[in-house]
Amino acid sequence: MPGRVFAGKPCKIIKNMENSEQIENPQKTKPSELLAYAAWIIALVAMVGSLFFSEVMNLPPCVLCWYQRIAMYPLVLVIGVGIVLRDARMKYYALPICLGGLAVSIYHNLLYYGILPDSVAPCTQGVSCTSVQIEWLGFITIPLMALTAFVCVSLCLVFSKTKE
Repeated sequence: MPGRVFAGKPCKIIKNMENSEQIENPQKTKPSELLAYAAWIIALVAMVGSLFFSEVMNLPPCVLCWYQRIAMYPLVLVIGVGIVLRDARMKYYALPICLGGLAVSIYHNLLYYGILPDSVAPCTQGVSCTSVQIEWLGFITIPLMALTAFVCVSLCLVFSKTKE
């Protein structure tokens, strides 16, 4: 091996690395720096899930589901662009969109579980906002999944920090 030639010059291969010092990575990633990625993944899964329910399972969305989609779908793009550009201010323009969707989702769940009367429901045409389309394990519903997604994305955005 010592006789090998690379680009016209002899090269030596160091076989003994015992004396070398291990260099610690000064740029260790903290969990709070990964929360923006978690928010993006949650928003992406929520978007794909809602499209799966409506396009593959043929479950038509109600009016409040449409409003929640209007809030969730742009979050995939906004958070994704913020991550790619490493924009430290991304959470300040993604969080208001998310909180708007969270407000609609809370209202939808209050209607769905009968805490608010049907008379205040905005669903006058098409699918009712309180109709049961999916109920897994006796309590997991589409409105509950949307609420969970908005809460998780909101928390991820609030607690996310960028590298300095």
